[in-house]
Amino acid sequence: MFQGAIDWLDRIGPRVYTAFVEGDRWKLYLKGLGLTLEMTVVALCFGLVLGLIVAVIRTAHDQQRVDRRKNPLLGLLNGICQIYTTVIRGTPMLVQLFIWTFVIFPSVRNKVLIGFIGLGVNSGAYVAEIVRGGLMSVDVGQSEASRSLGMNYLDTMRFIVVPQAFKNILPSLGNEFITLFKDTSLVQAIGGTELLYYASTIGGRTFDYMPPLIGIAVMYLVVVIVLTWLQSKLERRLRQSDRR
Repeated sequence: MFQGAIDWLDRIGPRVYTAFVEGDRWKLYLKGLGLTLEMTVVALCFGLVLGLIVAVIRTAHDQQRVDRRKNPLLGLLNGICQIYTTVIRGTPMLVQLFIWTFVIFPSVRNKVLIGFIGLGVNSGAYVAEIVRGGLMSVDVGQSEASRSLGMNYLDTMRFIVVPQAFKNILPSLGNEFITLFKDTSLVQAIGGTELLYYASTIGGRTFDYMPPLIGIAVMYLVVVIVLTWLQSKLERRLRQSDRR
């Protein structure tokens, strides 16, 4: 058994050396990981802003009092938001990236920028539903009480509703961040430079794809484990603050 393991290491060792050490190729993996994390953070920030706007519009529409006349402008905006979330959540992200690349921005050569936009718009639809669920979970009576104290709708959402909803949606937002981090690999299909792009490039140069792909799979796994640990730690901290 030990001899078999030694023989396997003798075979795999040179392949690993060629894929990671020779020519300082490990630097390309680190560069790709940095670009992947940067793309994830930027896309999530974009998605958070877009998702929060959509969620506030849809929540305001759904919480209109039935004994009053419906706001037509709010109804129009709510319809647009519904179409946006339905279309984005109902179509594959890879197809959306192809549409952004070859239909909407066919002349743009910066594929990373298109990746930012595509991932951000896609994330915004999911974040919108996450945030909307959190906002709807807050008792409506708190909003009515704040308005009776003279606060307008924006201040009510900013100071009363959103801080309470944040604790409820934190696990889902953490999962969305992790999903978005893994989905950045799809940007390689449109020519964007990220972790999978560099692994594929190295595999093409060495004519051996196994070590680079296994290597980046381990890198993805390690980052996801770290993000999951940070998320659980933040959730425990928030639970402790609730008990005080």
